[in-house]
Amino acid sequence: MTRDEHGRAPIPSALDISQFKDVMGRFATGVSVVTAIEDDVPVGFTCQTFVSLSIDPPLVALAPAKSSTSWPRIALAGAFCVNVLASDQVAVGRKFARSGGDKFDGVSWRRGATGAPVIEDVLAWVDCELELVHDAGDHELVVGRVIGLGASEGAPLIFYRSSFASICPLTGSE
Repeated sequence: MTRDEHGRAPIPSALDISQFKDVMGRFATGVSVVTAIEDDVPVGFTCQTFVSLSIDPPLVALAPAKSSTSWPRIALAGAFCVNVLASDQVAVGRKFARSGGDKFDGVSWRRGATGAPVIEDVLAWVDCELELVHDAGDHELVVGRVIGLGASEGAPLIFYRSSFASICPLTGSE
């Protein structure tokens, strides 16, 4: 197999994008809303690509689409909060997934340590300072340094095969 100058195998030119989406959609993810304050106005978007990256130092990563109109405003703020949605927050997930409009209308929140909005009743929240932004195809890979965090009890909201879902705990020993 011929490799490029970085040792990577070539991407097949016939890669079926719809098959790629279908296959990747079979990986269940949590659902979060990333928020910030830009020019004293709250801004946010729904994000399913969020992961713990490092314990020492405490870092997280997320991957907003380059097409996002909210992400550039959050990047300018220099700090953000990742609000991990609970299973009963489907409406919040949908509201922040839409482009335009006042996404915070009817959504209760308070300011975290960085000033970014912490949405009420979320399953968990992670308040971060922007550490690094890296180009990643049609997305950006964003690293945040954790400044504050918190959690509550409940079940997470899940995204699976292009739909919101919830989980059922497994019973018995397996």
